[in-house]
Amino acid sequence: MPPAPAAEPTDTDDVRAAAAGDRQAFHRLYRLHVDRVYGAVYRLAGFDHARAEDLTQDAFVRAWQKLSGFRHESSFGTWLYRLAVNVALMDIRARGADPVSMMAEDDLPDRGETPFCAAEREELERAIGKLPPRARAVLVLHDIEGWRHEEIGIELGMAVGSSKAQLHRARGLLRKVLGESA
Repeated sequence: MPPAPAAEPTDTDDVRAAAAGDRQAFHRLYRLHVDRVYGAVYRLAGFDHARAEDLTQDAFVRAWQKLSGFRHESSFGTWLYRLAVNVALMDIRARGADPVSMMAEDDLPDRGETPFCAAEREELERAIGKLPPRARAVLVLHDIEGWRHEEIGIELGMAVGSSKAQLHRARGLLRKVLGESA
């Protein structure tokens, strides 16, 4: 009878090994989770590839540094995702994002220009990328990532009502940018 194939290390095994300094285990965790992390920070970074790559790397560096403190109360993927979102939100704060700033009217397309189509991903990404950073963060976290207003309020340091107002404002700005009627 042939020997049983070696079992693939589980996420938990790799987390424990990486916390003990095993770089190969951390590399496996990186490969497993990098796409989800990049996707989240890419949207929060206003669809700026270079910035999203930097933030993704920052998130994994921070994860490596904090791995010994991971308490296994949630899955590693959930912990890493929250850490990455926090890295992106700290970047928004560091750039001096004003939660009540508005887009300049010059940034909005004239109605006579080629109309935007919301079904076209590139146009939608560009439109979301033009939103003020805090409004974009609320829109991405709520409408794309599925966070509740209570969670957004805690992470962004705002009241639940402010989160709801930012979401309403972001959606209105998107409609305006995309040429849809409010």
